Amino acid sequence: MLFFSKNRYTDNSYIRRKDLCHEAGRFQRRGGARRPFGTKNDIRILLCYILASVNAPLARQDLTRIIQEKGLANYFEAEDALASLVAQGNVAQEPDGCYTVTAAGREIAHSLDAALPLSVRDKALKAAFTLLAHARAQRENRVDLRETEQGLQVTCHVSGGDTDLMTLSLYVPDKAQAEMVRECFFQDPEGLYQLVMATLTGDTALAREYFQEREHRS
Repeated sequence: MLFFSKNRYTDNSYIRRKDLCHEAGRFQRRGGARRPFGTKNDIRILLCYILASVNAPLARQDLTRIIQEKGLANYFEAEDALASLVAQGNVAQEPDGCYTVTAAGREIAHSLDAALPLSVRDKALKAAFTLLAHARAQRENRVDLRETEQGLQVTCHVSGGDTDLMTLSLYVPDKAQAEMVRECFFQDPEGLYQLVMATLTGDTALAREYFQEREHRS
């Protein structure tokens, strides 16, 4: 009977990296063209790449949302890939339920990211950073909804730390529009403050900068 000590050749995470490397090798050109993105290993590599790039914990629903919204995989494929990464020790689940990349997963992201099409990486990272910015905006700012006889009063607060830099109130006729205003506000509260300041002070350069930045982001 042979006994093997646990080393890099028998460790599961190493074997899994070898499998991913083998799959990435198949990603190379066939007849001068890359194969389409979409295998199970593609999705696993992408999840490692996202977590390593944002360098912040992400909730399960956020990870699947990033993958789904950009049309990179469906819900079940994303869930299966995430569960596999956790089982292999490439991704860890924190006590609060969020996920972080491990050293093994970070190695996969750094060594195999080139196996992913640039357009896929760009789409995924743009969605991830947008999601993180939205979450930060919700933590640092707030929107109050109050029902009135005319509809709803929506009050948006742009925070400057210990005090509100700006409070903006407006009336909308129904809950649907109130939620729309709320969602749009959280997309860019600092930009709204910048635009209002530019309008009230007559600073056309500041207003132009705001619209140029929005055009660049889109």
